[in-house]
Amino acid sequence: MAFTKAAPNRTPAPRPQAPTSEAPASEAPASRPSAPPDHDPQARHLNSPLLLTMLLLVVLLMQGPIRGLLAAPVMQSWMTVFVAVVVQALPFLVLGVLLSAAIAVFVPASFFARALPKHPALAVPVAGAAGAVLPGCECASVPVAGALVRRGVAPAAALAFLLSAPAINPIVLTATAVAFPNDPEMVLARFVASLLVACAMGWLWLRVGRTDWLRPPARASYEGQGRGVAFWGSVRHDVMHAGGFLVVGAMAAATLKAVVPEEWLRAAAGNPFVSVLALAVLAVLLSICSEADAFVAASLSQFSLTARLAFLVVGPMIDLKLFAMQAGTFGRGFALRFAPATFVLAVLVSVAVGAVLL
Repeated sequence: MAFTKAAPNRTPAPRPQAPTSEAPASEAPASRPSAPPDHDPQARHLNSPLLLTMLLLVVLLMQGPIRGLLAAPVMQSWMTVFVAVVVQALPFLVLGVLLSAAIAVFVPASFFARALPKHPALAVPVAGAAGAVLPGCECASVPVAGALVRRGVAPAAALAFLLSAPAINPIVLTATAVAFPNDPEMVLARFVASLLVACAMGWLWLRVGRTDWLRPPARASYEGQGRGVAFWGSVRHDVMHAGGFLVVGAMAAATLKAVVPEEWLRAAAGNPFVSVLALAVLAVLLSICSEADAFVAASLSQFSLTARLAFLVVGPMIDLKLFAMQAGTFGRGFALRFAPATFVLAVLVSVAVGAVLL
C-alpha cells in the first residue's frame, strides 16, 4: 500500500513534462532490445572455438582412415602437384599484387596516356613488348593487367600485356635457354610466337570485344587516406581475391594430373598433329609456372620441338589456375570467351612459327 501511495505522488502536475521529455528516453530503453544483435557476433565468436574443437576431435577419431587415404598413390600425387603449383605461383602472385597496388596508388593516370600511343591499335604492340620488362609469371600478370584497366589503359593493350609478360620476360627466356642448351632456336621461337599471339589477341579484342564482357572487380575507395593505407588496402584485397582463385585452379590441376594416365602421352607423341594438341592440352592441365615450364618441356623428349613449343606458348597464356584467376579478376563471361580463343590462336601460331624456326 505504500507503493500505491507513492505512485500518485509521482504523477503531480509538475511532472507531465518529464514523461514527454523522457519519451525519447523511454525509446532509448526500447532500443536496448537491439542488444541481442550485439550478442550474436559474440555468440559466433564463442561458437567458433567449439566448432574448431569438434572438428579436431573428428580428425583425431578418423585419423586412421585419413592416413590410409593420404597414403594412397593417387592422393600423394595430388598433394604433390597441388603444393608444387601453389608454392611455385604464390611468390609471383605476391609480386604481381605489389605491382598492381603500386600502379593503382603511386602511378598517376596521366602516365599511361603519355607512355602508350593514343590509338589502341598502336598501343597493343607497345604493351605487348612491355611485357618483356616484367620479371614474373602469369600469376603476376593478371592483377597487374587488372590495375592497368582500372587506370584507364585500353583493355586491348592491357590484355596484350597480360599474355606477353609471362612468356617473354628475361627470367623465362633465360630459363628456356638453360633448359634447351642444344636448341637455342627454341628461345627465339618462344619469344616470337608468344609476342605474336599477345598482339593478335589484343587486336582481336579491339575488333570484336565488348565492354560488358570485361568486368574488373570493384575496389574499395581510399579517398582521403594516406598512400600507405591505400597501398596495403589494395594489397590485402588482391591477395584475398586472386589467392582464392589460385587455390581453386591448383586443386583442379592436381586432380586432372592425378587422373590422366602417362601412357596417353606416349601414344600421342607418335602423331605430329596429335602431339601438338596433346602438349597444348597438357600445358593447360598441369598449370606450371612459366619460370619452370621450360624444364618440363625439355623432359618430354619423345615429342617434337614444335609440340614442345606449343606447350611453352599455351601454358603461360591459358591454364587452369590462370583461367580461374581471369574469371575472378575480369568476370566469368570474359574468361569463357577469352580463354578458348587464346588457346586456338596459340596452337596455330606455335605450329606456324615452329615450321619456320624449328
